[in-house]
Amino acid sequence: MTKLHTPYDGSARPFTVGLHPLDPKEWIEVDERLPEYLARKNELLSERHRETSLAEPETVAAQQEVLDLLLPYLLERYPEMYRCSSGEVSVTATGDSYAIDAYGHQPLELAARLVQEDLVIMRPGADGHRIAAACVCFPSEWLLREKFGKVLADVHEPVPGLARGTRNAQMIERIFGNLSVDRPVERFNWFLLRNPDLFLPELEHTKGSMFDRDGTPRIWIRVERQTLRRLARSGDILFTIRICTDPFERLAQHEDAVELAAAMRQQILDLDPDQLEYKGLIDEGSRVIAELDRIVGAD
Repeated sequence: MTKLHTPYDGSARPFTVGLHPLDPKEWIEVDERLPEYLARKNELLSERHRETSLAEPETVAAQQEVLDLLLPYLLERYPEMYRCSSGEVSVTATGDSYAIDAYGHQPLELAARLVQEDLVIMRPGADGHRIAAACVCFPSEWLLREKFGKVLADVHEPVPGLARGTRNAQMIERIFGNLSVDRPVERFNWFLLRNPDLFLPELEHTKGSMFDRDGTPRIWIRVERQTLRRLARSGDILFTIRICTDPFERLAQHEDAVELAAAMRQQILDLDPDQLEYKGLIDEGSRVIAELDRIVGAD
């Protein structure tokens, strides 16, 4: 059931917007790791709730709108995985059941407990779309409480070419403003990291080498599949983030390994110093290139 996302095949270049139309039937992805993801979410929401679930009081209606959108979708798209009756929703793969009314004050959190995606509600305002409600258990080197309430341009401030005032920042805000209810979109982002944990709130590329002493790579390819859709009732934007992690060696096992490795190699070579630094490749990018050359079969 696992789908290995390969946005590094050249179809989604780093530090570009790279949005594509999304088939609404493919909005949420479920695979055999669902129990692992949901168990980790429940653990984090129990032990680190203030770091993973935040919402403005005025967003309850929009949160409920998300849950009202998600539940029928899951029941139709994955009928073998979800059940809903007598005011409870159940995940058959885990045996977990939730009383829907118990989450009346935080419907977005219930929605997030059902799926592998993190969920973020972006609300438009005078300065742009801001994070107004979110359940983010699997951040990639950032923390929700530090981004909460910020508009897109400030959320992206550390990202080369996306900070306030840049052309890309203005383009993203326009895309959010023009997004229609019936035209959801998706994009992909990738990282090379040393840690496969789903919860990565801190910078991982500052914590040592990507390679063992014998030169063996200990790299994980971390892919974010992001979707955007306009909520019909509230007018807010629902932003979903689905994390996929695979060990670097899985790239070599892919049926299109040569093409994928060649494309990733070229994308790394095309990064400028600021982008390499952001991706954690400023020091060891050449060693990663050498590993990709090995897969490609370059001399």
